[in-house]
Amino acid sequence: MKTNTANILIGAVVALILLSLSLFVVDQRQSAVVFQLGEMVSVKTAPGLYFKVPLMQNVHYFDSRILTLDTGEPERFITAEKKNVMVDSFVKWRIVDVKQYYVSVGGDEVRAKTRLMQTVNSSMREEFGKRTIHEVVSGEREKIMDVLREKTDSDARKIGVQVLDVRLKRVDFPVEISESVYRRMDAERKRVANELRASGAAEGEKIKANADKQREVILAEAYREAQKTKGEGDANASALYAAAFGRNAEFYSFYRSMEAYKQSFKNKSDVMVLDPSSAFFKYLKSSGKAGK
Repeated sequence: MKTNTANILIGAVVALILLSLSLFVVDQRQSAVVFQLGEMVSVKTAPGLYFKVPLMQNVHYFDSRILTLDTGEPERFITAEKKNVMVDSFVKWRIVDVKQYYVSVGGDEVRAKTRLMQTVNSSMREEFGKRTIHEVVSGEREKIMDVLREKTDSDARKIGVQVLDVRLKRVDFPVEISESVYRRMDAERKRVANELRASGAAEGEKIKANADKQREVILAEAYREAQKTKGEGDANASALYAAAFGRNAEFYSFYRSMEAYKQSFKNKSDVMVLDPSSAFFKYLKSSGKAGK
């Protein structure tokens, strides 16, 4: 009885082991290839639980998610102008035909990436060689990436791979060329700045000259108006003097003499040498006689 129980337990353990060896699970992020004695017998792309023959069959899993191939260091390419540019890019790809992928590259991801990189580099050299620096940097950048994706995808299908996208992250000049370009750009900016300064100075001188001209015109017009007003005032004064002289010539003569005396003897230090019989003392003499 004990022997039968032991045999049953051993048989159950053996059955469990064989069952575990005959089952395998395919995740939704994976594809699986079943091999029998080294020969591919089936491909499992749908997720789920599958059976295999224990000890005779084995399973290899492959990632079916979108993968990224980054070039790492920028690579040098030559444009149609024979100018060097440094290009940093990356590729988005995934396995779509597991059987073809295994047959072509042995299921080795490193070999697949090498193949993709060679195709991308070859396509880049061809496309960059057709275009100028301006077209590469901005003018036709989107078009270049579309062409690269199509060419790379067409070649990648031969190894069971789909290329979803090829992106140019950065397109720069090499260091030695960049310094020359920056120096030229700096010189150009300085030239433009000097031209603007010279233009501004010329415009400033023009405005200043115009302002000086207007100032002279205004001063001349003001002087003319002043002289005109002064002339009119002198004319009016002369007319008044003439009218006053006409009414009383003696009083006018007396008034003019008083003004002359006032101006002549304004300061105590003033000295005047005249003949006592001079007409200048006419009203002084008359004053003295009147006092007597």
